[in-house]
Amino acid sequence: MNDAPLTDKELLRYSRQIMLPDFDIAGQQRLLAAKALIVGLGGLGSPVSMYLAAAGVGELWLADYDNVDLSNLQRQIVHSDAAIGRAKVESAAATLRTLNPTTRLHLLQEKLEGTALIDAIAAVDIVIDCSDNFRTRFALNAACWQQQVPLVSGAAIRSEGQLMVIDPRVADSPCYRCLYDDAVQDEQLSCSQNGVLAPIVGVIGAMQALEVIKVLAQYGESAVGKLLIFDGKALEWRRLRLRKDSTCPVCGVL
Repeated sequence: MNDAPLTDKELLRYSRQIMLPDFDIAGQQRLLAAKALIVGLGGLGSPVSMYLAAAGVGELWLADYDNVDLSNLQRQIVHSDAAIGRAKVESAAATLRTLNPTTRLHLLQEKLEGTALIDAIAAVDIVIDCSDNFRTRFALNAACWQQQVPLVSGAAIRSEGQLMVIDPRVADSPCYRCLYDDAVQDEQLSCSQNGVLAPIVGVIGAMQALEVIKVLAQYGESAVGKLLIFDGKALEWRRLRLRKDSTCPVCGVL
């Protein structure tokens, strides 16, 4: 943790968090010293990046290889109409700098794969999976487990969403591969094929940001070992307890 005293400006900017008894100055110092990697700057990555920058996470690594498209703007609130055709990492960075110019940004306009993926994860304290396909989710899960870096995974489609926190540092933490078989097909669960209601990604993205802040600031109880499922139509949450799969090829003990 960075023990450097907060400046007067930082004390004022983050005062509403600092006044929380279990958060305090120590929690804010942990956030300011933290580094987070956000993979995907679409519907989920938009609120995640904005809340983490606003909350004072010291360094954000933004990874996305795509450009802003008109069809994105219904839900990807970190981008604007003026950013159409611009790289998502650049568009997002411009917005985040207006929110909090003290947040240090690293832009990765590429598909994170192989060595590049491992190197990016090794450089941060936590990874947020805001991707839109299972191939990326499985790759992030395996790489985070290998590097012993916590992973906050979210997904949203139609009017439904889900969230889970994977922490290899916790002995009984299951991983993403414990929940899903890697034979699942992306095409069956894509927003382009099934659609998504705009606020759903905001709900799940905000929850992801909350879990990231809790892990980094050591605040409250993390959602490790739980699968949270949101039904926007019925406005209901379900919480399922997950168990580590002893035969899991990623985190299994056998």
